[in-house]
Amino acid sequence: MVLKNATILVIDDDVDVLTALRLLLKPLVKTVVTEKNPSNITSQIAQANYDIIILDMNFNGLVNTGNEGIFWLNKIRQLKPETAVILMTAYADIDLAIRGLKKGASDFLMKPWKNEKIVETITTILSQKKSQKLSKNQLHSNSVEIIGTSDVMTDVFTKLKKVAPTDANVLILGENGTGKDLIARALHDNSNRKHQPFVKVDVGALTESLFESELFGYKKGAFTDAREDRKGRFEAAHGGTLFLDEIGNISLSQQARLLTVLQNRHVTPLGSNDPIPIDIRLVCATNINPQILADEKRFRKDLIYRINTVDIVVPPLRDRGTDITALAHHFVALYAEKYNKNPFSFDSGFISKLKKHDFPGNVRELQYVLERAIIMTDGSVLKPDDLVFSSIERPTSTPSISTQSLNLDDIEKNAILNVLEKNKGNVSKSAKELGITRAALYRRLEKYEL
Repeated sequence: MVLKNATILVIDDDVDVLTALRLLLKPLVKTVVTEKNPSNITSQIAQANYDIIILDMNFNGLVNTGNEGIFWLNKIRQLKPETAVILMTAYADIDLAIRGLKKGASDFLMKPWKNEKIVETITTILSQKKSQKLSKNQLHSNSVEIIGTSDVMTDVFTKLKKVAPTDANVLILGENGTGKDLIARALHDNSNRKHQPFVKVDVGALTESLFESELFGYKKGAFTDAREDRKGRFEAAHGGTLFLDEIGNISLSQQARLLTVLQNRHVTPLGSNDPIPIDIRLVCATNINPQILADEKRFRKDLIYRINTVDIVVPPLRDRGTDITALAHHFVALYAEKYNKNPFSFDSGFISKLKKHDFPGNVRELQYVLERAIIMTDGSVLKPDDLVFSSIERPTSTPSISTQSLNLDDIEKNAILNVLEKNKGNVSKSAKELGITRAALYRRLEKYEL
């Protein structure tokens, strides 16, 4: 309940009012402070941060303005603009209370009041403040600075700075956990569309049946569960940026439908014959090697050209050198604050152990490893023993079948995987090294679903 951690200041020159509100609120909130003399408001709010101040509108002439409540409201708004103020007024002061709302008060209460109304008003204001705080934090995380000073990250930043202000379609490439979504968000936040929607869709997770309805929308009655019209993600992103994550995992039929929309620049919702124009900046991402992606049996080349005006390759963590130290400091500070712990320092071997790890899960794995260390450690100095690397992450090399298998299919599949990895997905080189034609290699890739 939002009330239990609240701190409230009540200001009224009537002792009975102060007593009544203290008795009402004390069991519900963390702290209730009462003040009889409004001239002490400045010192009261300087000494403590209050979530809400309940302020009477009329006092005994301590401020000779004729509307003391407005005077003190202005003073509070000037000194603590983030503090919510509830005005208390008699029936005759309604016009004055409305003036107070226009000056920034959150609400007003009538005297005599109903206890339920006071509690309801306070709860509503606290809930709104909590929601606004979460929204600000979310905005901050969306616009978070991408950390890195290594040469490879400098190249990424240079390209990002050039591309972001344009409307060019961008394909972001990189392994899982490298931060492709942060790059996508940075492209939007530094573009001319930054005040318009940023819509992310994990298209790789959409089934054939959901693909069109999610992306293009539908009309009421288009199918059994279509009880109302619904905008698709393309329409929702109109004027802004549409980020299609895991684009490499969609089927050929899904690719064809997507290509049609990108060529025509309009969508037709399911159950409708009326096309809707769209104006979006398209950003896509995939962890699939682009040379493998260029296989037309897996991905349409005409779609690749459509989505890949410019590509940005996000390097794996193992190639980012000293960035790991900066990232470690960043995440340790972040999780120390999150879990209400004092700042940490590093033992001499702590960073050394981090640098020796290959981090197949990249920045995401580093983040989780450090969060676990912060949670589990008892001291204020992080040591090498505090680092426990997850067995969940697979090695960065392409996984292969056990070489101990004597099954001919297993041996052939293993050979193909190893040669493709060696040649970084180049099918021509791999086919030549395997002693077969490109067509024969494609047939085997299809056979083993590689």
